[in-house]
Amino acid sequence: MSLLCRAVLSLRYIRVPMARNASTAFLIEDPKYSFLKDLGLKENNVGVFNGKWKANGEVIKSYSPANGKVIAEVQAGSAADYEACASAAQEAWHAWAELPAPARGEVVRQIGDALRENLQPLGKLVSLEMGKILPEAIGEVIEYIHVCDLALGLSRTLPGTVFPSERPGHVLIEKWNPLGVVGIITAFNFPVAVFGWNSAIAMVCGDATVWKPSETTPLVAVAVTKIVESVLQKNNIPGAIASLCVGGKGIGEKLVKDERMKLVSFTGSTAVGQQVGVEVQKRFGRHLLELGGNNAIIVNEDANLELFLSAALFACAGTAGQRCTTTRRLLIHKKLYSEVVNRLKKAYAGVVSRIGDPLLEETLIGPLHTPAAVDAYKKTVAEAVKLGGKIEFGGKIIEREGYFVEPTIITGLPHDSPIVKTECFAPIVYCIEIPDLETGIQYNNEVEQGLSSSLFTENLGDVFKVFIYMKIFIKLGHVLHRNMRMKF
Repeated sequence: MSLLCRAVLSLRYIRVPMARNASTAFLIEDPKYSFLKDLGLKENNVGVFNGKWKANGEVIKSYSPANGKVIAEVQAGSAADYEACASAAQEAWHAWAELPAPARGEVVRQIGDALRENLQPLGKLVSLEMGKILPEAIGEVIEYIHVCDLALGLSRTLPGTVFPSERPGHVLIEKWNPLGVVGIITAFNFPVAVFGWNSAIAMVCGDATVWKPSETTPLVAVAVTKIVESVLQKNNIPGAIASLCVGGKGIGEKLVKDERMKLVSFTGSTAVGQQVGVEVQKRFGRHLLELGGNNAIIVNEDANLELFLSAALFACAGTAGQRCTTTRRLLIHKKLYSEVVNRLKKAYAGVVSRIGDPLLEETLIGPLHTPAAVDAYKKTVAEAVKLGGKIEFGGKIIEREGYFVEPTIITGLPHDSPIVKTECFAPIVYCIEIPDLETGIQYNNEVEQGLSSSLFTENLGDVFKVFIYMKIFIKLGHVLHRNMRMKF
């Protein structure tokens, strides 16, 4: 019986201009970054894998956002390279799907173990290339490991149901089968975890994958693929079931429109996600979308402020505001508004001295990912001030090598201001006064994009009120399909 599979997409297209302070020397040759070679990386790396490493596209320089210097180069894929990946994945899928699910789970378990062995160097690479602090980067790799553990269990519990039939001597059996080839396009801000979530589950379900990573984190993609490749080789599994094609917008567009990609999983901006959803739907494919967020915390009048402040500091400024779940709006009860703003300003002042190199132990906030992100931050702050906002804290670019900005608190803007309702992928939070919880819920729900919402209260009844009325927009898909069959 033939099995069908789909591609998963995750897009956030960003092209990197020449970085400030860039030099001709590659960081990979600096002994300080010896972990790069431990991962099998070189000065010049191939960014296409379909069982073999071969690429014919443009050469991409990977920059460290902490210092603006070139880490190493990756040769991206051409249109022909993508076609080779998709064809090889489709071919390899037939053999992979025929393996029993527990056998596929064993391979994924070994991938988790290989990630454990490379936890520290891979985490350091994420810090160096993406810019998040090392504990977050290591935590991201651990997320992939944990999903491998989850997938191992899933491989022995894939669902199926027996239904009664109205026909004598018959029963109805429902069996879930793989979709086929799953396309995965990931965003820069979670260059390991998002791929891992998609890949580990797709693999145990019997799907092959084609991965198009963000072109600004290609080294992470190459390193992760090398780890996966080592496990596949050890088990005599065709490498093409975990194909990689580094590239830009053109590669992503080909993947989205490719009918062999039965499912497209996209993690990235809402604007691009809408385009992806439409293109996939045109060919009656499935899509899995996890998009942008304009997330709010409601601070009710009975909130525990100590608990709130410790949570809000990371929620608003952690990862330099480059998470889709970053808190961008604080909806604060009028009785606590002044106190919360003042205490939050003091909390921010306490971490400014710990903005810096994400690989250093003392660092709490790293850089923005690209010069373009710095420009977007600068323009957003200027626009907020133009519209009547007051900079309570931050608002400036930090003049040092790399792409650093101050975490920023803005007051004085109405809840429905266009700038407040627009997501800026930077550490900017808007403080908005509310008269009551009901108004806070209303303000929370009026944005077009949302991924997480929070309420700080000690009233259990208000917690359930939020469960009923709070809107969180999350788009989901599936990597399996069901077959209904009659069997004698």
